Amino acid sequence: MQPAADPYGNMRHGSGLPVPSTVRKPSNTGRMSISGPALRGPLLQPPSTVQRNSVMRSQNTNPLLMSASKPAFGRTPLHNSVRRGSMWPGGSQGTAPSSSQSLKDPRNIRDRNFQAKMRQDIVGWLQSTGYDIPNGVLQNITGRDFGAIFQHLISLLDPQWPFKLESRWEEQFLPPLKALRYPFVGSIDLRWLATPAAPHSWPTLLGVLHWLVEMGKARLHYMESEHPTLQDASLVPEEFDDEHHHHALAMGHYLAAYEVFLLGQDVYPEQEKDLEERYALKDSRVIADLDEKKEQLKAVTVELQRLLKSPAPIEQLKESNGYLRHDRAKFEEYIRVAEQRKDGLVNTIKHEKTELAQTLSAIEQLKAEEARLTSIVKVQNLSAEEVHRMNSEHEGLTRDLESLKHKITETSKNALKLEVSLTKKVTDAEEAVDAYTNLLSTLGLFPPLPHPLQDVKLTLALNTAAPNASDMLVGPGIREVIKPSLAIVAELKRTERADIESERIKVDNELDQLTTEWEERQEETNEVLSKVTALNDQAEELREVAQQEALVSGAEASHLERELAQARTSAMANGVGVKSRLQAVQIAYREQVDRVERLRDETVRAIIKNSSDIVTFKEEVSTQLKDLKDFAESN
Repeated sequence: MQPAADPYGNMRHGSGLPVPSTVRKPSNTGRMSISGPALRGPLLQPPSTVQRNSVMRSQNTNPLLMSASKPAFGRTPLHNSVRRGSMWPGGSQGTAPSSSQSLKDPRNIRDRNFQAKMRQDIVGWLQSTGYDIPNGVLQNITGRDFGAIFQHLISLLDPQWPFKLESRWEEQFLPPLKALRYPFVGSIDLRWLATPAAPHSWPTLLGVLHWLVEMGKARLHYMESEHPTLQDASLVPEEFDDEHHHHALAMGHYLAAYEVFLLGQDVYPEQEKDLEERYALKDSRVIADLDEKKEQLKAVTVELQRLLKSPAPIEQLKESNGYLRHDRAKFEEYIRVAEQRKDGLVNTIKHEKTELAQTLSAIEQLKAEEARLTSIVKVQNLSAEEVHRMNSEHEGLTRDLESLKHKITETSKNALKLEVSLTKKVTDAEEAVDAYTNLLSTLGLFPPLPHPLQDVKLTLALNTAAPNASDMLVGPGIREVIKPSLAIVAELKRTERADIESERIKVDNELDQLTTEWEERQEETNEVLSKVTALNDQAEELREVAQQEALVSGAEASHLERELAQARTSAMANGVGVKSRLQAVQIAYREQVDRVERLRDETVRAIIKNSSDIVTFKEEVSTQLKDLKDFAESN
């Protein structure tokens, strides 16, 4: 058949499906099949078993991409022109149901309208895939045309299916249908292939062609869907989390490395570097985001530690409120002392003003007396002797007066000096009392004082208007009350400081103990993590052993199937005498199947047990870390 153009504008070679330009054609090592659960429809049954003969863990298990003809991936192909085997070796991978268990086709294949629709779908699909078919061929089809159409549809699904020219056509009809798991293969009679257009056979055979057409459409739709299970590395986004994307990159790496291996090399640095760069591109933004989150975590951790070390805001407010109340009491006491000083100064000013008024009044009286005496002297008639005597007495009195004035002046000067000195002394005393009061305010020794000095007042006040010097200092005795009280306060402060130092040492010891215990917990956590890692490794080894045993069991099952097929052939050729051998082979086959199921169950149970142990270890580690965190936070 000549190459023809498909609906997407690509040239079709052989009998393969048209591939759009946006989808890369898979190579022979990654052939794609549509026989699997990815195609769901009313005419398909899910496969009874899943292919487990993959030798590499990253190999895709999607039946739409997995080929049953390559159980040993990585085997060096023959360098000759021999056509490669099909993905379904002789139909042994899928056994068709027996005639006693054949399913009834639920489609209304006897209805003429439905038959017309099936013919229309078949013709349209064949023409779209480059198969030249007239519109009326399906009206009265011949065995040759039916065979050509059937082979074309099968080649669309599997281009490597081995149709043999030397074999009979009837012998090559059922194997591909069984491999494709056609659900109604039991209802087909090979004798119908001689005259497929017969009324009793054509509806069933038309249904077969229509089912193959639907399968081809589903395969093409799947190939164009860009689904992750296609394992196309070019379809993998820069950032991904899907397991199929990992499998696609792994498959691309395996294929590139295998090509290098075929050239005689055993190391693949360039391929590994490309894979590492691809994963580095995937993780670049995640790593940047992780670094940013780590910085945020550090900042939040520092803030959390600061908040945990600092007392609660309500405690700080309560403590600040207590300080403010205490300061208020001290300030009120200071205001009371200042008011007392103010009252004393006001009284002193009043006393000085009263004395000044009395002195001015006495001066006025003396002046009036002098004027009176002068007037009396003027009106008196005195003799010369009396005048002389009076003058002498006046002169003597004048001298005495001058002497007294001089003495008064000196006394005033001395009094002024003494008053200035007294003023300085009073000022120094007031400054000393103010400094003492400020020192009491700074040291917090205003009432109320701590126990046992709650009834003692250490405040002093200076009353400069007191008549006696001993009464000028108002307050408790300095030697009797103040000095002993200050000694008691100093001793209390020293005791409190010693207690605080002891408490600090105790807290440091507790912190060292907590640090030691945390390090021990960390060592226990590391040990538990190492145990978990060891259990994971054991689980992986057990899974690999189970997979190897499953592969061996699958190979033995395939061997038994081939022996069973040979036994059936020998039974048909040699008669009933081989029935015992056939039964023995069937029994061995069932035992092998049971053994495979038993191994699978044991593997699943082992995996579940290891998973539960890992979860238990993780929960235990989480509990220990949480208890340690709660203990650290509570202390």
